[in-house]
Amino acid sequence: MRTPRLAIIAGALASVVLAGTAPAAAAAPANKPVLTKNPIYKTGRLALKTCEEPPVQSGTEDEARVYFDAVLDCLNKAWGPKLKQAGFTFSKPKFRVTTKLGTPTGCGGFPEGAQALYCPVNKTMTLLLSPNVVEEPSDPVLMLVLAHEYGHHVQKLTGMLRHNKRGEYVLDNPRDLEPIRRTELQAECYAGVFMGSVWDSLGRSQKEFDSLLRGSHNAFDLSAIGVKTRSSADQTHGTDANVSWWLKRGFTGKSAGSCNTWVASKGKVR
Repeated sequence: MRTPRLAIIAGALASVVLAGTAPAAAAAPANKPVLTKNPIYKTGRLALKTCEEPPVQSGTEDEARVYFDAVLDCLNKAWGPKLKQAGFTFSKPKFRVTTKLGTPTGCGGFPEGAQALYCPVNKTMTLLLSPNVVEEPSDPVLMLVLAHEYGHHVQKLTGMLRHNKRGEYVLDNPRDLEPIRRTELQAECYAGVFMGSVWDSLGRSQKEFDSLLRGSHNAFDLSAIGVKTRSSADQTHGTDANVSWWLKRGFTGKSAGSCNTWVASKGKVR
């Protein structure tokens, strides 16, 4: 198992949740039961304990696709039963890879500065198959990105992800980005839930997970989604400290109930 290349691709791997050209906008108010008391929180730990990663040897595009398809299959097996248990209709997300920026995603063209995104309009995850990804698609950071985007799919299926026809968040107050951060941090926590559930089966070390926690999560150019107030993604994705805190919380708790960002203090969603 190779060492994660966080220093090489830190910026590109800060995921874009929803693409679009208008300023990001939002989910329902935090006091709504669909957010604070969603049935998914009561479903307990993920039952899936094993996820078999295909070997990565040559780093070809075909090999990368096989790897990502295998991880996606594990995500479906992990979250599908929990969504059904919570009373929701489960459907698998679509998954696409692209090698070009600007490729149509259903929520606009694939933006510069992102490695992956989830479009709620067509329930599709799109991953940019850039050279660094093909070089080593088994990097655990890439599994984290897929698991994060899948977290948005879980939010979509549980009624927690509200958006307009272009797939953009819809906020009453465009300057109030806290609901977006709560949404993003929850998706990161959901990613931790999945990774914590299957981690022992991957043959990966605690050192590798610790490197994910120390990684730079927010080096993303927000102009891709119309946010031009700051050069980092902390306004929409949370500070590095909070991203790491929620990732670890999900990894340790292994259940959606660990990820109720909607009742967390403001300090935990900055």
